[in-house]
Amino acid sequence: MGNKNGYYKLNIKEMGTFLQIIPPEDEGKRPEMKEVLQYLERKGYSEFNLRELNDALTSGDKETREVFVGEGCGFQENEEMDVIVSADKMLVFCRFYPPSDKGQLMTEEDIVKGLASHNIKEGIRQEEIRKFLKDRQYCTELILAKGTPPVNGTDAWIEYFFNTNHNLRPKKNEDGTVDYRELNTISHVEKGQVLAKLHPAIPGKPGKDVYGGPINGRQEKNLKLEYGNNITLSEDKTEIYSNVTGHASLVNQKVFVADVFEVPADVDNTTGNIVYDGNVSIKGNVKSGFSVRARGDIIIDGVVEAAFLSAGGQIIVKRGINGMGKGKVEAEDSLIAKFIENATVVSGGFIETGCILHSQVSAGADIRVRGKKGFVSGGVIRAGNVIEAQTIGSAMGTVTNIEVGVQPSVKERYGELQEEVAEIVKEIEKMKPILVNFNEKLQRKETVSAERIQQVQQIAQNFRREKELLARKKEELKMLREKIQISTNAKVKIKGSVYPGACITISDVSLNIKQERSCTRYIKEKGEIVARPL
Repeated sequence: MGNKNGYYKLNIKEMGTFLQIIPPEDEGKRPEMKEVLQYLERKGYSEFNLRELNDALTSGDKETREVFVGEGCGFQENEEMDVIVSADKMLVFCRFYPPSDKGQLMTEEDIVKGLASHNIKEGIRQEEIRKFLKDRQYCTELILAKGTPPVNGTDAWIEYFFNTNHNLRPKKNEDGTVDYRELNTISHVEKGQVLAKLHPAIPGKPGKDVYGGPINGRQEKNLKLEYGNNITLSEDKTEIYSNVTGHASLVNQKVFVADVFEVPADVDNTTGNIVYDGNVSIKGNVKSGFSVRARGDIIIDGVVEAAFLSAGGQIIVKRGINGMGKGKVEAEDSLIAKFIENATVVSGGFIETGCILHSQVSAGADIRVRGKKGFVSGGVIRAGNVIEAQTIGSAMGTVTNIEVGVQPSVKERYGELQEEVAEIVKEIEKMKPILVNFNEKLQRKETVSAERIQQVQQIAQNFRREKELLARKKEELKMLREKIQISTNAKVKIKGSVYPGACITISDVSLNIKQERSCTRYIKEKGEIVARPL
């Protein structure tokens, strides 16, 4: 058999003991000097010429060579086996050494007993042992035992049969504008429809190392179907069905189905404010001073004036938002509106609109300002990833701030923390002189009343508490600063023109636009904002 390693064996004669060096076959390895020296030392032989031994080991001869290693007639050596267990206790490597000329060969029983003497119990490879006995290979590591690896459990998972993609985009017309009458972003469901199916976890199986010790695999994760009203759970608890025809939504891994609360006209004095645990559909406008709060989606066919809207899902305003400087619209998911003017708008997902004018607008994902005009002019526009528009700013130099590259909520928290840190520092600076003055009095051994001592002790406690709070706030501030400074793939894309007066910020770097540019995208490279053609 080819590719056998070379090996060595003792040859005991009347005139002395010799070490035979048997060369390897084909691509096999030669014995290493270190291993041979350890073997000779273990057997008690030291009367050899080191150079001669090295020459015999390293020469390219294909013939067996002998090296004198000791006077007298030594003891006959039987075949031997070294046992090495891997660090993870999953593999047993055995290395065999041949007997001297009159030594005894090991049997299958001898090898098994040798493994047992090392407490090897699991996964003994009898076939590999027989293979060795049939074709002995010396000075070669053979795997004669393998532990049984554990079988990891398979996690449970839930298959949903309605749209759970919060980034689903509205349909586009041929000219690129949004079709606000055919938005297709709501998940309609019918009564009796299967909403979700639970695929249960599959338990794993423990394994064993070569010593028979247990090895636990990764524990599978179990799930259960979470759902709200208007939903029925199957007897085996693996499927849920809708009890009504309505809209389905997934909020924090919980399925909700609501038959829509419909307002046939305006939200005004005739309806009052609306609070509904589901989806709300308004056929008219939302008048100034009124509010609509929904746990699901809000769909408005008309205009939102200086009103307040809050949705646990998405908000769609088919005729736009004119907040008159007071209106505020908040959606945990995405927001779609024909236009946004003089309003504060916050979206946890994307924002899709035809234009933005003098507004405070922020989105966790993208802001796309599309359509024939597609302009952004005035105010502050923030997005976590991309802001895209036809035009930014105006020829009149309207101040327009565009910010991308960090979640708006992160930037808002960063600003809050800066104010909180400044306030804590102010409080600490007020307490410092009192504590210093008190310590000086104590050092001068002046008399201090018990009441004053109690007051100062309380101040000292407050001082320590404020210092600890300051350290925590600074650590959070540092983490947020690092998050803001990280370069991302955030970008600003302008298909038309960007005008002086606009300021573009990507992460922590800002660029004031000095001259009009067209068909440009702004990205962050090497710590600077650079303009590139679209």
